Amino acid sequence: MQRGPDEFGTLDGKVALVTGGGTGIGAAIAATYAAAGAAVTVTGRRAEPLADVVRRITDAGGAALDVTADVTDLDAMQRAVDATVDRFGRLDIVVANAGVAPPPAPALDCAVDDWRTIVDIDLTGVWISAKAAVPALVAAGGGAVIVLGSGMGRANTAGLGVYSAAKAGVSALCRVLALELRASNVAVNELIPGPVRTPALDGLSSSGEEERAAALKAMGEWLKEPEEVARLALYLATLPTDGPSGQVFSLAGRLL
Repeated sequence: MQRGPDEFGTLDGKVALVTGGGTGIGAAIAATYAAAGAAVTVTGRRAEPLADVVRRITDAGGAALDVTADVTDLDAMQRAVDATVDRFGRLDIVVANAGVAPPPAPALDCAVDDWRTIVDIDLTGVWISAKAAVPALVAAGGGAVIVLGSGMGRANTAGLGVYSAAKAGVSALCRVLALELRASNVAVNELIPGPVRTPALDGLSSSGEEERAAALKAMGEWLKEPEEVARLALYLATLPTDGPSGQVFSLAGRLL
């Protein structure tokens, strides 16, 4: 597969699994990893976008597999991990990217079922992804778990209570897993993208694009493209597994 210059090195011989890999940040990470030499499995709830990502990767000469799986379903995620190992022989990198963002509303106005759905996907889904994948990482001699967090887990915003609570839980889970998995040569780090041009951002804000851009600029922020996030995810994937773990790597423009 033809690659451009990259100061972070390559992922030749590595195998990665990216949840929420059909669109946005997940699709960009999958394509970036494949361009760096990794074989990539993409998972998600909708088959068609996953197939499109795999088609683009394989058309460019890369190796990729799509597996329809919901991160809230442990059996489904275990099947995705097993399919990855069956196809590519190992698993080295897991990117827990799948998530959803609710429309802005006061925390106590959120319906109980909606609260549970957001927490189940955004927080429990990270735990399930790790629970399914970590044994395969350990079997490969170690690996990396990269979790997509959010600045909302730290710099909380009124109207985004359920999302902020879930992402704060994600940060805590990353640190705990980093402590527990260090002896198994598995690094666990959190990637905070800041605002990115994806449909999920529309769910977090009712503002128009110009109004949103002005508000971001006032905070010292800027609207990133998914490919910018993918480059940081590539850097984290190339770090030694006995290197940084339990750390936060942020593209956010403001202090969190």
